[in-house]
Amino acid sequence: MSAISNDWLEVLSGEFGKPYYKKLYNFILSEYRSRIIYPKAEDIFNAFHLTPLSKVKAVILGQDPYHNEGQAHGLCFSVTPGTQMPPSLVNIFQELHDDLGCYIPNNGYLKKWATEGVLLLNTVLTVRAHQAFSHQNVGWENFTDAVIKAVNEQDRPIVFILWGKPAQAKKAMLNNKKHLILEAPHPSPLSAYRGFFGSKPFSKTNEFLISHGIEPIDWQIDNI
Repeated sequence: MSAISNDWLEVLSGEFGKPYYKKLYNFILSEYRSRIIYPKAEDIFNAFHLTPLSKVKAVILGQDPYHNEGQAHGLCFSVTPGTQMPPSLVNIFQELHDDLGCYIPNNGYLKKWATEGVLLLNTVLTVRAHQAFSHQNVGWENFTDAVIKAVNEQDRPIVFILWGKPAQAKKAMLNNKKHLILEAPHPSPLSAYRGFFGSKPFSKTNEFLISHGIEPIDWQIDNI
């Protein structure tokens, strides 16, 4: 795992010495040595590398990484360039188009969102190839709960975008009245038509940021 070296280190360093994290680290190390694990080890903490805590304007919560080859690279819902877009991401781009008029790009690489201040956080950061949820309950949830807690404690307005019940289960941690919480069904084909489409999370996020004197997010993902 590549080390976290920006301002996240100060708020997360206490986690690294805890018994759960030492157990998690040894488990993940063994998994990478013996199995095919996604994302690549050097990409596990990309969400933190690309979106320093001081730059976070919005948080999108996912579950665990995509589990097929060439997809996951450390940002929830994002896939590497040249990889076919998963159905959930297709629906996200459709809602973005309907909400803000952004064109639907030819790729699902969301690095731009991360550099714009969107923390694209999965609650579990690794997965075995072709085995969804295979790294649940091994310790990642403790770590990402600490991340959510750290963002919640920031003394500035931040938007939390919670799609689906697993993400919405974290709502109880979000008690800072400065923040905005946006909830909707998950964008997967199974639930997108139950209220994800038409929820307008992108325009609502920008309206909130602008109302607090914060530069809005440029949500347009460019063609490659």
